[in-house]
This record gives sequence, C-alpha cells and structure tokens, in this order.
Amino acid sequence: MYYDPILENHGMRYNPFKALVTPRPIGWISTLDKSGNANLAPYSFFNAVAADPPYVVFGVGGHNEERPRKDSAVNAEETGEFVVNIVGLAHADQMNRTAHWVDPGVDEFEFAGLEKEPSVKVAVPRVKGAPAHLECIYDRTVLLPSRIDGFPNSVVFGRVVGVHIDDSVINEDGRVDVLLYRPVARMGYLDYTSIGQLIQLEKYQI
Repeated sequence: MYYDPILENHGMRYNPFKALVTPRPIGWISTLDKSGNANLAPYSFFNAVAADPPYVVFGVGGHNEERPRKDSAVNAEETGEFVVNIVGLAHADQMNRTAHWVDPGVDEFEFAGLEKEPSVKVAVPRVKGAPAHLECIYDRTVLLPSRIDGFPNSVVFGRVVGVHIDDSVINEDGRVDVLLYRPVARMGYLDYTSIGQLIQLEKYQI
C-alpha cells in the first residue's frame, strides 16, 4: 500500500507512522520552571545525536489552546537546563503516569510517586532509582511546522555535561549491561517494549 501522510488516505483504523519507526527510546525529561517547580514527562521522539561532545535531542508536539507548547520545552529554554532520566523496566508504570496532562505547577514526581535526587552541574532534579541520568545544558530549539497553526513541533537540543550510571547496571567487564535494567522503548499505538535479548554483529571487513 501507499499513502500520503498529509491526506492520511491509508484506510487503516489508526495512523501507522509511529508503528513503523520503532522501537523509539524514551527520554524521560525533568525540568524546572522559572519559579522552581519540577516537571517530568516522557518523550519517545528522543535520541543521542552526537558523541564528542555528547548531544541529545527530544521532540515535542503541540499541546492545547491554553498551552500551545509543552512545559518541558519551555522550561528547558527559559532555564537553560534539563535532565534525561533513562527508563528501566522497573519504572515503566510510573513513566507512563507522568505522560498524563496535568495543570501547570503540578509536580509529576509527586504525582507518580517518585523521589527526587539532586544533580551535580544543573539545578534540575533527577529521578531517584533510574539506572542512568544525563545532565544537559540547553543548546537550541528548532521549530518545525505543524498542520495546526500556533502549535509548532519543537525539537530541543541539549549538550550532556554530566552522566550518572548506577553501579548495579555495570557488569564485571566494565560495560553498561542493558539486560540488568531493560530499557523501555515505545512502539506504535499503546505498545511498549523492553530489551530482552542482544545480538552482537562484528563490523564487516572489506
């Protein structure tokens, strides 16, 4: 089949686009607003985009008429900081709870029953118990057009300035072992997945 993503003439019950670009790692983004209120939300349009120095990016869609842009993007821009909390399987339910739209000023850490942990180089708190955290300095936002005027898609870039790794997920070889915390990724529709198997492929030699 072929369809035009603007016309959405695919004839399917649900738009299949997000089910095709999978699995998508989840950036569990914590921020502070200008008044110091904490915010925590998951984004599946997330990834690392550079290694030296390390940069990450998360994509934020439009919100609603009262808040055309989501708090995570606005807070990162206004304070210059955010933290990526890596989601292990143990936190899947709480991560999903923080995706709920709540009023401004509501602390999603408390809403989801999570504890805060201080960062080292940024003021933004981390999710206590997460297997890893990336402290980030805001770099820039690229605004992409939306089909609804006034509700832009925001792509937020941040430079990683501090990395926390729980010792329990480092194996005897000195490597991070994802099977020890099983990172959660987004699939299509309401589906998620978690790492349960690794396949190693040697670099192809010509």
